[in-house]
Amino acid sequence: MAFNEIQSAAFIPDPGNGEFEVDLHTLAFPASWREPVLELFKHGKSEASQARIKEVPIRSLNALIRTVAPDLVTVDANASFDATQPWLYSRTDYPPRLLSRLVYAWLRSLQPSTEAFQRFRDTARTLDVDSLRWRPETVNLLEHEISPGGTCMPASRLYRLLPEILADRIAAQPPYEFCGEYVRFHRVAVDARAGGAELMSWPPLKHTTRVTGAEARKRYGTHRDWYYSAVIKVSLRTVPFSPLPRIHLSTRIRRWVSGPVSMSGTQRVSAYLLTREPFLTDSPQPGRFAVAQFAWNSHTRQIEWAQGGPEGMLARVSAIDELPAADVFAKEPDTWIPGRDGIQGAASHHTMMGWHGIGAGLMPAERRRLTEWAGAALAPELIPAPVLTRSTIKQKPTKVLTPKVPVPTKNGTDEEIDDALATNRLIDLDNAVLRREYTARALDGRDLTAVLLYQSGHMREQLITAAEASLGLADYREETGPEVWSWDTPDLRVRIHARELGALGAPLGNGEHAPRKGQEHFDAIGSRRSAVASRLGDLATELGEATIITFVELDGREKFTRRRSDPKFAIRLGCADTGMVSQFLTPGAPKDPEDDSEFRAAAAWADGLRQLGMRLVPEHTLGNDAIPEGLNQLAFWLVKRQAAGEMGRAQFTPVAILIRPGHKSILGRTPDTTGWIPYPQLLVALTGHVRPEDLATADQQTKAVAAFVQNTLYTLRGTPTLVVTHAQNTRTRWPWLTNNGLLPDRIQLGNGPAQRLRLFGQNLRIARIATNDRDETPQWWAPKTDPSGGKSGGISKGLWKPADHDESNRIFYSTSDKPGTHTLSVESTKLTHRITPKEKAEIRPDKNAWNPELLQFAMLGFPEATEAEQWAMFLHQQRFAEDYREALGLPLIQHLAELTDQYGLPHDDEPDDGPAGDTEPATGTA
Repeated sequence: MAFNEIQSAAFIPDPGNGEFEVDLHTLAFPASWREPVLELFKHGKSEASQARIKEVPIRSLNALIRTVAPDLVTVDANASFDATQPWLYSRTDYPPRLLSRLVYAWLRSLQPSTEAFQRFRDTARTLDVDSLRWRPETVNLLEHEISPGGTCMPASRLYRLLPEILADRIAAQPPYEFCGEYVRFHRVAVDARAGGAELMSWPPLKHTTRVTGAEARKRYGTHRDWYYSAVIKVSLRTVPFSPLPRIHLSTRIRRWVSGPVSMSGTQRVSAYLLTREPFLTDSPQPGRFAVAQFAWNSHTRQIEWAQGGPEGMLARVSAIDELPAADVFAKEPDTWIPGRDGIQGAASHHTMMGWHGIGAGLMPAERRRLTEWAGAALAPELIPAPVLTRSTIKQKPTKVLTPKVPVPTKNGTDEEIDDALATNRLIDLDNAVLRREYTARALDGRDLTAVLLYQSGHMREQLITAAEASLGLADYREETGPEVWSWDTPDLRVRIHARELGALGAPLGNGEHAPRKGQEHFDAIGSRRSAVASRLGDLATELGEATIITFVELDGREKFTRRRSDPKFAIRLGCADTGMVSQFLTPGAPKDPEDDSEFRAAAAWADGLRQLGMRLVPEHTLGNDAIPEGLNQLAFWLVKRQAAGEMGRAQFTPVAILIRPGHKSILGRTPDTTGWIPYPQLLVALTGHVRPEDLATADQQTKAVAAFVQNTLYTLRGTPTLVVTHAQNTRTRWPWLTNNGLLPDRIQLGNGPAQRLRLFGQNLRIARIATNDRDETPQWWAPKTDPSGGKSGGISKGLWKPADHDESNRIFYSTSDKPGTHTLSVESTKLTHRITPKEKAEIRPDKNAWNPELLQFAMLGFPEATEAEQWAMFLHQQRFAEDYREALGLPLIQHLAELTDQYGLPHDDEPDDGPAGDTEPATGTA
């Protein structure tokens, strides 16, 4: 449904309200502590390691506080030794002697060895830890400066403090209520790295499902209970060129583990614990959920609390005995949900643990009600941000393919239905021929010769069928298996050589154990990589022709339960060694009535064609007066990985992707390529990259990005060019892309001076995209009423701008429709029942809810707001490429740039369970 306005879950200060201050207790480390603590931390390390240490990490102390003193608020991940920059805040005067115990434990953790004990004692004596005292302070919660570009710059501590104060208010409200059912929210201790504040509903909600299958019944019985809670995240954010701070309220679902915790594939699991008695003797009764993490200790061969064990920080403050035994908790965490041994709690479910009976996310109607309930607690200081209004510019791009005609299945006659189906078959064939022409153009005279490594005849047949349908090959088939299928059309020859995957798809490791992190894992990948390359090389020799893409039927990640056992990246490396791109598809279940292997095979084939450079670039409807003919679209992306990842090998490669008018295929380049190269060649070149030593530091990487951007822009100087950048991916090494750094008509490369955009080309324009990652853009809904007249929310595709916009506005927002595969009603609920139009009580906790995310476009280099809006609409239209079933999460050019991660990074380089225990999808809002 089309709506003319949408409401974001954002709040701004009420200009008529005045000051917003609060009295707090603060604690800072004295400046005199800096050198002794730094020396303690450096002690025993190599000269090279010591040279890199500039700050003292305080992450472990923050984690300890999050467990044993959850009401205290930490605001930094590094220790600041400055009396004017407090690190710890509290509403109450927390006992200083207990603080001293925590600090002693932290100092000892910096040098935990027996040999370093004397060094620790000497340092502690020098510091006089027992002299630490709280200091009262009145904190201005709206303290900020304004950047040169006109953007609000809140004081850094407010990113933790302001959300904390507001979350306390939300928790103090009467429970959320709908349809006579109540949901109460409690505060949760949040890691300083995560920022913001969090509330969680408790007790958790329960959903019971019937168990099918003999093995499952033996384990769980006839029914199984699933538990979940609602989560409200409060975040402080800013918008480019706006002098006002924003508070974003995001709502989602946290799912709890039922039965034993699956430790496979995860390193740490978060336990949320609400206690009757504090974990630290003589400390105040906590009012929040504490968060502790447990993990498998490969040395002791048992599950332990992080910082547990005889020498851990929890033991040093005598808190370990107050926690449940980690191994017992991991075996039956749901027994703590109603309360056990004075503790209520649960273990957070992570997607890597496998399937869960509760779907992710909330639908917009329920999200609206919950957000408005929480937002009421922010008044009078904060009010809802103005609505976003729809752009009046035509939003749909010109169709390249012919749309199908509607099939009148409800009211049409049999003849009308048959006619419509026959027409659509002809349309499918015409579109397939056009798709084949685009593919032939991308391959530039080469044959489309593919290898299919399959596990089942079922998926082999599905892929062959998908290939024929996609490119209109059925009338041109020359060979039909069992090892080769071939077609010879007037404009393209296609051959698929099918072979069994065999042992190449087995888990990495020796069959009993996955490889250990580090060299053993690297060796296992290398061995499988070599085996794949050898197999494909031998096949190419046998066939006497060059193959350009490999399709691989490989089990999904849930089948490789042991961490580091998934062979997907090793297979991709082996394919790249033979010059081929690769596309994976998971096995089907032909006996399952809900088997979707036909759809997945078609999607895999289409993805494979895209990797070969075939693209249906959306054609805009804005006219040459608005968008110049011959426009280059250029996107930058950083393929990056820390050495601490599963591979143990760092990666840092700047990438540029180019859609050039009139060129047959997508182009790309890196600092290592000689000019622009075809997209598939770029993907192969990225595979297995290792970061060179001269790109080890942030400063080196920032300079490298600046040089790469400057050189790339120079190659396009003099031609109309739109540069598309991604805020979250790139700004750490291109600081100008931060909200504080952006200037409406200037560009800054690296740490150099800001320069006029026109110096880089008279026809250069830049768009910076920000996604909802880390709640940078808010959640949203289209305001509407439900059938009973109550408040509801809808979903609407469009380009949006602030209702209070003026000629200075350069910020726009893009949304898409709900995917066609998500048929859940926008009125559906998970927290309480709702009354349907048929007057039945309904709740749908088992269904995934999906809300398209709000993409933010910051348009730079535009003298007028009208021109900026036209180019923002151009970007919005680029999200709707016809060779994709649904809207893209990013404009096509940026989407292509993001896909380079699939080749540059191992796909199983997953983080630990994050600070907030997030388990939601990364794209869209679930």
